[in-house]
Amino acid sequence: MNDNILHHLAAINDRIAAACKAVGRNPGEVRLLLATKTVPAARIRLALEAGQTLIAENKVQELKEKFAELEDIPHENHFIGHLQTNKIKDLLKYNVSCLQSLDRLELAEKLHQRLLAENKEMDVLIQVNTSGEDSKFGVPPAEAKVLVQAVAALTTLKVKGLMTIGLFSADTEKVKHCFRLLRHLRDEIAAAKIEGVEMKELSMGMSGDLEAAIAEGATIVRVGTAVFGQRPTPDSYYWNENVG
Repeated sequence: MNDNILHHLAAINDRIAAACKAVGRNPGEVRLLLATKTVPAARIRLALEAGQTLIAENKVQELKEKFAELEDIPHENHFIGHLQTNKIKDLLKYNVSCLQSLDRLELAEKLHQRLLAENKEMDVLIQVNTSGEDSKFGVPPAEAKVLVQAVAALTTLKVKGLMTIGLFSADTEKVKHCFRLLRHLRDEIAAAKIEGVEMKELSMGMSGDLEAAIAEGATIVRVGTAVFGQRPTPDSYYWNENVG
């Protein structure tokens, strides 16, 4: 089982390198984020000991459960799930350096107030619903720039880029369209030169579509099942706003 994780990590890093080479990009431009939902801390630890440095949870409860077991090994924690406002206080206890799924002003304002109270700052990515599916969270593309401008006014939040979950489809062109749309939005927002906003990160692409995402400019790819194996619960569980 341990060897499996190391083998899978090597295979994913090879895929990232090959995808970059195919489009003339430097593999150093793309970070591998390990999506660790449902993965026990001991298995995550194996990946960190193998040299991985970036992990992310979808649920605050899982972050809480695994935090102590992983605290002693250097790594960076992001959060990629749909965050409810009543979980903000808990989120800030566990050294999350970036919220990749900021998708509404109400959440930004409440997060800002809590960060002010704790004298902290946090990096954020704005989550955009590029597929137009009702089942996906994220701000509509047409509203992304306005949300970035509003979040930029909140001094504790540092906008570093955009995030999306592409269409789950076997049609590569439809999937690529989602990623291309995010890249165009990034370029448009960057051109607006909004004070305090960096548009350096495009977090897009997962186990099944990371090549398409890298071709369209991804700087972070989020991989879970291709490293840790299939999860015992369906993905829909993780995008349900009403499940803690």
